[in-house]
Amino acid sequence: MNIRYEFLLIILFISSCQEEDRDSKSLYLNNRPPLISRQYLELPLGSIRPEGWLMQQLQLMKGGLTGHLDELYPSVLGPRNGWLGGDGDGWERGPYWLDGLVPLAWILDDAELKAKAMPWIEWTLDSQTEDGYFGPVPFSEEPAPEPGIQKSPRRDWWPKMVMLKVLRQYYEATKDPRVIDLMTNYFRYQFRTLPENPLDTWSFWGNRRAGDNLMLVYWLYNKTGDEFLLELAGLIHEQTYPWTDIFLNENCYSGMDRDHLFPASSNNAYPFNRELLDRLCLKQQRSFHCVNLAQGIKEPIVYYQQDPDPRYIEAVKRAFNDIREYHGQPQGMYGGDEALHGRIPTQGIELCSVTELMFSLETMIGITGDVDFMDHLEKIAYNALPTQASDDFTSRQYFQQANQVMLTRHRRNFYVQDGHGHTDLCFGLITGYPCCTCNMHQGWPKFVQHLWYATPDGGLAAIVFAPSAIEAMVTDNVKVRIKEETNYPFEDRIRFRISMERSINFPFHIRIPGWCREAVITVNGEENQRMKGGTTAILEREWSDADLVEVTFDMHISFSTWDEGSVAVERGPLVYALKIREDWRFVENKDRWGDFYEVRPLDPWNYVIPESALNDPENAFELIEMPNREIYPWNIDAAPLALITKGFRIPEWKLYNDMAGPLPHSLQRKDLIMSPEEEITLIPYGCTTLRITEFPVGR
Repeated sequence: MNIRYEFLLIILFISSCQEEDRDSKSLYLNNRPPLISRQYLELPLGSIRPEGWLMQQLQLMKGGLTGHLDELYPSVLGPRNGWLGGDGDGWERGPYWLDGLVPLAWILDDAELKAKAMPWIEWTLDSQTEDGYFGPVPFSEEPAPEPGIQKSPRRDWWPKMVMLKVLRQYYEATKDPRVIDLMTNYFRYQFRTLPENPLDTWSFWGNRRAGDNLMLVYWLYNKTGDEFLLELAGLIHEQTYPWTDIFLNENCYSGMDRDHLFPASSNNAYPFNRELLDRLCLKQQRSFHCVNLAQGIKEPIVYYQQDPDPRYIEAVKRAFNDIREYHGQPQGMYGGDEALHGRIPTQGIELCSVTELMFSLETMIGITGDVDFMDHLEKIAYNALPTQASDDFTSRQYFQQANQVMLTRHRRNFYVQDGHGHTDLCFGLITGYPCCTCNMHQGWPKFVQHLWYATPDGGLAAIVFAPSAIEAMVTDNVKVRIKEETNYPFEDRIRFRISMERSINFPFHIRIPGWCREAVITVNGEENQRMKGGTTAILEREWSDADLVEVTFDMHISFSTWDEGSVAVERGPLVYALKIREDWRFVENKDRWGDFYEVRPLDPWNYVIPESALNDPENAFELIEMPNREIYPWNIDAAPLALITKGFRIPEWKLYNDMAGPLPHSLQRKDLIMSPEEEITLIPYGCTTLRITEFPVGR
């Protein structure tokens, strides 16, 4: 064995023992005072294992882009990358990839994936200079630009935030003490440097996304107790884009131009210009970059841990309400292509905003224990996330649409019109823009990491549901194993099988989703309690080996209202969309966007749902359950569920710019020409590529 490696193992063991001793009262890491106590405590990476279809999903990621992106995208992730010491791409894309690769590698306990990640981690840990800086070495003279490569700005605060997220996950899996040393030295460097070089000095991205920086400062403070970190946290919050004020702003008006969207760096003066601030809020279009919003929305609640003013919670709650009202779509996302762009169902949704909003919700759940955030996380994960990558995880869309009927290279009504060669809807490696090629990987692994939490009172919490297994410590340091048997979200029942070496009393928290009218909970076959939706059931009793908890949810058909009075059909956490057969065509392409796939419909799509179906959903919709649940579920052919109903075609609803044209306004037009009633099939949104999700309603 290599001497250096053997010595490192000894250090890791000692560090692990010391941390376990420090955390023995709370079992898992909670906030140190004066930070408020968290509602739920994150478990170490690797404690939660996926099973069933979720394990299949992670294995597909290993065989697809996540496990092979360095080979498929060598111009950016090859040996010239700045995060490997090279002179090539030195900004966000390498850290983005690792932010999904590292949790995937340790969740699967996969030696091959770990071997891919370790050279990047080792180089980063060895890169720190005496002043505390780490990462790609800044150029003495700016090199000539190379198409498709982001060489600079290498001192930018923003990419460091992503790599620190990577190192945090690596530490949680390995307890490597070098991570604590690097982060301590780097945050001292930030503390000294930020007054002269604020977060938007080299780009405005760090200022907008500094909630990630703040989150990591608190994480390190909870590990070390270094008091300077709380001062640093205050400085970072002060320099961060004023999300709280913007979310609470009632004085905004429309008419923002591109200079307001993408201002030049100005030593952080821009966010505190009150005249501009009064013009910013979520009620207007084009006021925010979609990914900045997905990341920035958690900052008020992250800072709430240090300053527990209710206005921070209120700000985020109001933000989500405004997003839904002015930009929302049924799958839990919002029109943002790339700027916010209203709630028309053909506005694009960037894949980066999907994965980043999921992570923001996962972060806020631990702090607040809010069931609404848990519901929202599931809605995105089980609708928006699976549809935007190909089944084999070898290609992805830059934008998706709620009403998506034609994926071709064509000019559309997106905010970004001509910058991406009109490839934004096509499935490819780098179609649209390559940031999502690297940032898509964190979605599923981090979702697995946040299926379960520990509780401050020595228990466990199942707050997001999927086939999985957990091994964790509860009261009195007793190891408990719980296997979650379910085909959720396609099934309405969950079975928790508990295994342990000796009987012990501990609380078991189970979320009851807001869409559920009533859930029935049984323990060992006997009814324990019935719970209303939007609550958390807490089962506290003496648990024994082989105990079985079963939860049955009331999954019923419901409708949500969207643009032009249209409706979306929902059941449980799933949104349903029109099933449209697909014609996939490979396009060999020689320009900068590479080869891609176009997808065209083989079926008509211009249907309305009759008003009578909304008034009597139990009789108007027939639920069909497919018998084979072992097949990968997220495609049109293997969809585990379908809803059969009646619909009418509207000939005047036609294609526009290779998109579904403007929605006919529901219930207002009496002169609409409609075809005879016919049977239509709806399947889960996440199983579709082409779809109508927002249906006009006809009389």
